Amino acid sequence: MTTLFSSYRLGDLTLPNRMVMAPMTRVRAAAGGLATPSMATYYAQRATAGMIVSEGVQPSLVGQSSPGTPGLHTDEQVASWRAVTDAVHINGGRIFAQLMHGGRVSHPDTTGHQPVGPSAIAAVGDVFTPTGPQPAPLPRALDTAEVPEHAHAYAEAARRAIDAGFDGVELHGANGYLISQFLSSNANRRTDRYGGSIASRIRFAVEAVTATVDAIGAARTGIRLSPGGGFWGVEETDALALNTALLIELSRLGLAYVHLEATTHEEVLMGLRRAWPGALIINPVLPMGPKQTGREEADHWLGLGADLISFGRGFLANPDLVERLRVGLPIAPIDESTYYQGGDAGYLTYPAYQHTA
Repeated sequence: MTTLFSSYRLGDLTLPNRMVMAPMTRVRAAAGGLATPSMATYYAQRATAGMIVSEGVQPSLVGQSSPGTPGLHTDEQVASWRAVTDAVHINGGRIFAQLMHGGRVSHPDTTGHQPVGPSAIAAVGDVFTPTGPQPAPLPRALDTAEVPEHAHAYAEAARRAIDAGFDGVELHGANGYLISQFLSSNANRRTDRYGGSIASRIRFAVEAVTATVDAIGAARTGIRLSPGGGFWGVEETDALALNTALLIELSRLGLAYVHLEATTHEEVLMGLRRAWPGALIINPVLPMGPKQTGREEADHWLGLGADLISFGRGFLANPDLVERLRVGLPIAPIDESTYYQGGDAGYLTYPAYQHTA
């Protein structure tokens, strides 16, 4: 019988359990988008996860969404990540880098560049900047000839990720960032080959994933999607048809996995499970919702055909979450005020469970 603690073969990796640490922004990188010794400790503390997916890592400077996030587009960034991946591997873990191009969810004060997107339509809400939240600016619509360059940025960052010691990469196609913007029915108003019909709106995602597979191999490549999710004002009015069409195209590539957030109705997600023949990771609860993923949610989705379950906030305050769930230990609460404040408090200061006599 499959349980959360059964092993699983994912690409070329054997995972000791089916718990994935979900990607979570922590904005603890150093100037220049460099990974730090504290980041190495943070990920190493959580290496008992079947697999870790890193926080979002920008594949280019213009792709940086928020201050304090790390990159994989310079040699210095690659060198800084090696201490992180080494620490995870020494502790027996496996780690994929999440490649995240923010697209229109960015600001010139953060990058020095006007954000880009499929269309000149601003995101909904305030974006983070070095001086605090500011309204999302109007992005520059990419020319048709420029679009492949941004698709290939994921592949170039993937090469750097492997050089930095990551076991693979996950393209961030969710949550209203660049790939999600191209998929969208309202953020993408293009009339060229990258907009309009579903076949055209999925083209950017397929090109980005294909380029990444060509660069590092399908067994090292995954993608995360948030079907029907409304992050940053992005809409998918045809979530089932759109994401089914995308998964059918991606199924020809032999990817390591698809990572779906439960951002739509269960029957839609089950339709996508049927459309996807490969490994499926489900993230059962909304990232900013009131609930955390626990055994009940994990077992529910394993029963519905998910292969792996990703846990977000649970891993923040519980570096030993795997063991806590395995033996039924209490789950420590999270101090949400420390999510993005920087420093080691609320980052490295959550202990493993202390057994008392």
